Order: sequence, then structure tokens, then C-alpha cells
Amino acid sequence: MARADDLALVREYTQNESLVRHMLAVEAAMRAYARHFGENEDEWGTVGLLHDFDYERWPDPPDHPLQGAAILAERGYPPHIIYAIKSHADYLTDCPRVSRLDQALYACDELAGFITACALVRPPRLEGLTPRSVRKKMKTAAFAAAVNRDDIVRGAGDLGVDLDEHIAFVIAAMQANAGELALLPVTEG
Repeated sequence: MARADDLALVREYTQNESLVRHMLAVEAAMRAYARHFGENEDEWGTVGLLHDFDYERWPDPPDHPLQGAAILAERGYPPHIIYAIKSHADYLTDCPRVSRLDQALYACDELAGFITACALVRPPRLEGLTPRSVRKKMKTAAFAAAVNRDDIVRGAGDLGVDLDEHIAFVIAAMQANAGELALLPVTEG
């Protein structure tokens, strides 16, 4: 499938722009990791972009991501892409994260959301955001309380990357797409 088709599917099922931007952020991180690991950037991008496309309609487990998986299968997406998307849900115990693709999606999902939250409270947004400041915010339970910090740590570990390096890597991937993510620096005036 082409990216335009993936994006059309996201738009068909998702009205919430914050959720769309989250999927775009995860896509950016996944594409960057695909380049880093020498993997198929389009496939990894598809997984990142589509991982939550069904969430707005079916937010409760296990409907998310199983409803989306069924839709993807009907539309002819390859089984390994559907599996990777299903594997990001911890409660689907029959879908352990076995491939690097599965592990990268899990590692990028919660972190991209948390980085977005960190950026939104700073006028420069992503510009100048450091792993140290992200880690400091992780210690504040009330900040972005819905983001599971253990998943962020576990995701980096399962992917085999240092947490600070992972945070820096995802920030850089998101910076390259800051306009699309609505995370450009706020200018005065």
C-alpha cells in the first residue's frame, strides 16, 4: 500500500487531530528506525501510521487493535504488518513482540506520545528538547499521566537501545516532521 492509502485509512477512521498527529509521530520514528536498521522504510512507516487508526472507534481492549487488524486484512495488508500492529497491545498475549519491527513499534508508541506532551509545554516545542528533560518529566506522575513510563523503559530495553539514546533518536525523528506534527516553535507577535 502507498502512504497516501494509509493516510486515507487513518482519516476515514479518525477525526481527532491529536490522535492523527500521534500516529504521524510514531510513523516518523518508525521510518527513522527503519533507515537506522536497514529495514523497509515504507513497511515500518505503515506500521507506525496505522497502529492506532481504529482506536477512536474501538478504544476498549481487545477491540483495539483487533477491529483494525480485521479491517487491514480485508484491505489486503500483509500479515506481518497486521501482526506488528497487534503486538503493540500488551493484553494480546498471543501476539508477543518477536521481530525488530514489533519491538520498534512498542518502543516508539508511548515515547512519541510522551515527547509530544513534553514539547507542547515548551515554546520552542521540540527544538532543544533533551533526553534529560524528558527523563525529568517522566518522574512527575501527574504530567501526561496516561502515558505508561514502564512501557517506555521496557520498549527501549526490548529494542536493545539505551533509553537516553532512544529518546534523542525519537526527538530527532519528530523534529524532522515538526510542521506536520504541529510542533514547530511558537513565535511571539
